[in-house]
Amino acid sequence: METADTKKFPRVVIIGGGFGGIEVAKGLKNKEVEVLLLDRNNHHTFQPLLYQVATGTLDAPSIAFPLRKMFRKQPNFKFRMTEVKAIDDKRKVLDTDIGPISYDYLVIATGATTNFFGNQGVEQYAMPMKSVREAVNIRSFLLQNIEESLLKTSREDQEAFLNIVVVGGGPTGVELSGAIAEIRNHILIKDYPELKKEDMTVYLVEGLPRVLNALSPQASEKAELYLRELGVRVLLNEQVTAYDGEVIHFANGRHIKTRTVLWSAGVKGEIPEGIDAQAIVRGNRIQTDETCRVMGMHDVFAIGDVSAIITEDTPRGHPGVAPVAQQQGRLLAKNIVHLLQHQPTEKFKYFDKGSMATIGRNKAVVDIGKIRFQGFFAWWVWMFVHLMSLVGFRNRVVTFINWVISYITFNAGIRLIIHKYVRKTPREAAVAEEQIT
Repeated sequence: METADTKKFPRVVIIGGGFGGIEVAKGLKNKEVEVLLLDRNNHHTFQPLLYQVATGTLDAPSIAFPLRKMFRKQPNFKFRMTEVKAIDDKRKVLDTDIGPISYDYLVIATGATTNFFGNQGVEQYAMPMKSVREAVNIRSFLLQNIEESLLKTSREDQEAFLNIVVVGGGPTGVELSGAIAEIRNHILIKDYPELKKEDMTVYLVEGLPRVLNALSPQASEKAELYLRELGVRVLLNEQVTAYDGEVIHFANGRHIKTRTVLWSAGVKGEIPEGIDAQAIVRGNRIQTDETCRVMGMHDVFAIGDVSAIITEDTPRGHPGVAPVAQQQGRLLAKNIVHLLQHQPTEKFKYFDKGSMATIGRNKAVVDIGKIRFQGFFAWWVWMFVHLMSLVGFRNRVVTFINWVISYITFNAGIRLIIHKYVRKTPREAAVAEEQIT
C-alpha cells in the first residue's frame, strides 16, 4: 500500500477533513513533510449551514467542497477516503479499513457527533444533524410527513405529522426552528393549499432557562422574542425523558404528539480506539496540553471539537465552534514545523471573534466582545460572515443567488424528496448493527 511505503520526509497524518484538519494541512504547504489527510467522506462540509440544507434553502453541494480539489496545488498533500478504527501509539500505526497507515505525527481532528445522553429511545427515533446526509434525511422526512398528513381525515390524526419538535436551544436549534417556522408561514399554504399555517406547530425545547445560553442575555432575550414572533412555541426548562417515535415526553409530565423530533441538544467527541481512558474528559473529549498534544502521548495531537485544553481559564475546554478548530489548526501546523526544527513550541491562545445566530428573515443576534446588536444589520453581518467562510467561489455565488431569490420571492427552496427516508424500527436497527459487526 502506498500509505505504508518508505517516506522521504516525516509523515503528518490528519484524521478528519473538518475546519481544524484542513487548517493543519494548509499550514504545512511547502514544508518538508508528507501530509496525509484521512476522512470517511471525500469532502469538507460547512456545518453552520446544514440547517439550510435540512429546510431546503440550499442544496447539499452548496455547502460541501471536494477535499482533493481543495489541495490540488499542494504537492506534499495526499488524501485517502477511509475510516480509522484504532491508534497504535507504540508502533505509530493506524488501523483503518484500507489497511495499516504509519505516521510520525498524528493529528486527531475527528470533530463531534450527536450526544443523546444515553436515552436509547431518543437516539433511535430523533433525527440528528451533523452531516450532509443527515440534513438531507431531515428535509425528506419533513416533506414526507406533510404529505402523509394530507391522507388523514381529521385534525387529530394530522397532529403528529405536523408537530415539529426541535430539541436544543443553541445556535443550531434556534436557526433550525426559525427556518422551519418560515416554511410554515410563507410556503406551506402555497405548496399544500389543503392546509393552513395554523395546522403546523413548531416547538423549540431547551433544558436551560434561556435559549442561546452561550451568548449574552441581551442576545438570548431578543432571539426568544424573534422566535415567538415567527410563531415558534419556545419551551424553556424542559427536560426530555422519552420518545417512542410518536410521542415525546418531558420530566414535568408534559407530552407532545409528534413524528418529527430534531435533536440538537448536545455533542460528544468522536474518538478512535487507542486513546488512554484517563485522557478522555467530559463530553468524550481528549484532554491535551496547551500545545494541543494529547496527555500521555508524545507525537499525537488533538484539535477542535474532539479536544479539550483544561486550564483555570477554560475548566471545560474551549467552545466547540469553528474558529477554535481553525486557530488550533493553524498553530499546530506551526508547532509541528518547530518540532522538526527542534525549536520551542507555542501555547494556544484563543481569540474570540464573537458569536452570532440568525432567527429567520431580517432577524439575527451578534455578540462581538462587549458589542451587542440585533435585527436587520446583525442579519446582514451574519450573512456576510457565513458567505465568505464558505469554501470555493462557486459555492459562494450559488449560495448568494439562492439567498437573494429566497428573500425576494418568499418561495425559493429545494423541496424535493430524492431518496425517501425510512426510519428503522428498533429490531431493524439491531439487525443492521449485527450485520456491520
